[in-house]
Amino acid sequence: MSDDIKTKRALVHRLALCAALGGLLYGYDSAVINGATAAITSDFGATEAILGLAVGSALISGGVGALLSGRIADKIGRVPMMKIAAILFLVCALGCGFAVNIGMLVAFRVLGGFAAGIAAMVAPVYIAEISPTDERGVLGALQQLGIVVGIFVSLLVNALLVRISGSASVALGPLLTWQWMFMCMAVPAIIYFLLAMTIPESPRYLVAQNRDAEAASVLERISVDPSAVSDQIGRIRYSLGIDHRPSFRDLVTPLGRLKPIVWVAIGFMILNQFTGINVIFYYSNALWSAVGFTEQDSFTITAITSLINIAATLIGMTLVDRVGRRPLLLVGSIGMAIAQGGLAVIFGTAPMVDGSPVLAGAAGPLALVCANGFVLAFGITWGTVSWGMLSEMFPNAMRSAGMSVGTAVQYTSNFVVTVSFPVLLSLNVGLVYGLFAFFALVSFFFGFTFMKETKGVALEDMKD
Repeated sequence: MSDDIKTKRALVHRLALCAALGGLLYGYDSAVINGATAAITSDFGATEAILGLAVGSALISGGVGALLSGRIADKIGRVPMMKIAAILFLVCALGCGFAVNIGMLVAFRVLGGFAAGIAAMVAPVYIAEISPTDERGVLGALQQLGIVVGIFVSLLVNALLVRISGSASVALGPLLTWQWMFMCMAVPAIIYFLLAMTIPESPRYLVAQNRDAEAASVLERISVDPSAVSDQIGRIRYSLGIDHRPSFRDLVTPLGRLKPIVWVAIGFMILNQFTGINVIFYYSNALWSAVGFTEQDSFTITAITSLINIAATLIGMTLVDRVGRRPLLLVGSIGMAIAQGGLAVIFGTAPMVDGSPVLAGAAGPLALVCANGFVLAFGITWGTVSWGMLSEMFPNAMRSAGMSVGTAVQYTSNFVVTVSFPVLLSLNVGLVYGLFAFFALVSFFFGFTFMKETKGVALEDMKD
């Protein structure tokens, strides 16, 4: 590989990493509530329903943010949307950090969720649109890597703060410990904004806006074959349609029905959440505490699980462009079903004390093995594949709108699982994990029947 090609590949990698920082903020924002749930309940007198709202409020607004941001990104660009998301993340961090009641906390959580929805939609689209075909899988997975690193950072920050203060409800300087958990998000938000100031706009967006000269300038900087830039612009324009700008109308047939690819994306993102991955990172502290672990041990266990999630994503990134997307999905579904089935049996057969299962003897370690096995199976396969595949499976004219719908469905599904989990947990823990195992099995048959391989296929050759 020549030095010029290496330089251009390095630039593409840097641009993708900058965009993926939005995923880190998404992950931090979604998981930071994990360490604060008990403190919020005690300090604000929150009921289970209110706690579910505090946790899930960001998910509803995230779905709205994702749905709206696709159309806006097609009008003003991908990079301006990243800047908007960074500002909203910063405001959310400060607002939640200084919250004086549950209403104020929920309001700023809603704002942060809106920012996360924008970041979840725009970063994968931008990465897909600047990536060479042979690296699109691994670079697309940077979004998921950003999310899992963000989750880990938030859980690590939570654990360190609790180690210092002794409890999330204890004052640490002018603020309570749990308020500092939210405030720390301001640092990556500022970094995200500054980095977004340094990256160029997506060439495919520029072509859609009839700004071919600017698109050519960007492609000349990132393309390994500068002589083919003119041809590439022509292919992009052809895939968009002559004088055609992307819109949500591209998602429906002339009869007004959603196109099959949109239904596949919807099912794909529903199953991505209904296997129960985010329960691990939103409620694991409360779950492990309820079954006999101390508060500090629960924080440590969750942080270790998050570290395993990062390792799993890195493993998946080495495989996605070699093995392909579809085989990883199918293997992952089987692994998730086995792990969640194990948790269903362990919790379902555990003795009950004061309405909660108690994991005595070998049951505790076995539950940890199954939980982390599930995270490993998800992280290597569905976690690594999902965001990148969602961003690349649509034709150019449908990409932003399709990504918006898919991301909104992901958020909505996440909300359903997140809000219902505390209630279902109080009824029967084993049943909950049995449901997750069932949906993992469904995901196998869905992937086998509907998911098409996108490895090695140029974005301009994607079909609906």
